[in-house]
Amino acid sequence: MSTPVAPIPTDELLTQLRTGEMHLIQRLPWSSNTTFFVQIESGGQQLPAIYKPRRGERPLWDFPQGTLFRREVAAFEVSHALGWQIVPPTVARQGSHGIGMVQLFIPHDPDEHFFAVRDPWSMALTRIALFDVIINNADRKGGHMLRDETGHIWGIDHGVSFHEEAKLRTVVWELSGQPIPTSLIADMELLAAHLHVDEALHKRLITLLSPREVEALHQRLEATIDIATFPLPPQDRYPVPWPMI
Repeated sequence: MSTPVAPIPTDELLTQLRTGEMHLIQRLPWSSNTTFFVQIESGGQQLPAIYKPRRGERPLWDFPQGTLFRREVAAFEVSHALGWQIVPPTVARQGSHGIGMVQLFIPHDPDEHFFAVRDPWSMALTRIALFDVIINNADRKGGHMLRDETGHIWGIDHGVSFHEEAKLRTVVWELSGQPIPTSLIADMELLAAHLHVDEALHKRLITLLSPREVEALHQRLEATIDIATFPLPPQDRYPVPWPMI
């Protein structure tokens, strides 16, 4: 369908996504927000990507309107800083329908979601489950986890994340109460160091989230490091998104 993108370094991919010529291929009709499959042409290469314009975001009662695309970019920034490669390269840029997020499309089998092939994903799922705690993901559906052609597991659709209030909703609760692996604790400690106000990551996140949301991210991260266990499902709200796939 397109030139393989796996060997391209992340920084180069981000530049191509930001500056390449974007061509709309088709709208994806099953998405709750306006979503387009696009082709990015840059340096003689064609990159498949997903484009979600701000003007196509469905209003939500608990998230500020017009902020979902920025939260998707922020999720990539955190994933990239952790070194976990959960979120595909994602940028904010102008398109034919205005400012929005553009994310590298991951070729995958849509039938290979969380509920269909759960066991082979266990190591990757540990990172994804912890990532969702860190970013306060309110919508981790089973279909938001993709296995690419190499077997790597990716997480997508993070537009309802980073709220300053507890919002975690996920289909991955199997690890509740279990200790967090020490290697992942070390990764979180490095992330916490990068969230100080004079660090580049903090400066990027503050352009994508509100100051209170960035501070809540830092506090949530520190609390998770201190507790060092996966949280239990909340009792004061429904802990699973709907639909679950």
